[in-house]
Amino acid sequence: MKLTYDPRRNIAYLRLQEKSGEVETIRVSEELNVDLAPDGTVYGVELLNANEQLRAGDDGALVVVNEAIGDRREIRLIG
Repeated sequence: MKLTYDPRRNIAYLRLQEKSGEVETIRVSEELNVDLAPDGTVYGVELLNANEQLRAGDDGALVVVNEAIGDRREIRLIG
């Protein structure tokens, strides 16, 4: 899994797996697209207007939680 952010376009992309074929993009809302494989597998999630969405909760931090071991990491978002 990989989260990337392009500040020039203000777009974040959460890649769950590498794209290995055709992609169908489903527009969920004005600010959210989901990329699907032909079999329905989710390749990734695209956040438009990302800085607003990523800062909306958790005091502007990206929070990564490993529920299995109870580990919690915070990454402060810049800007």
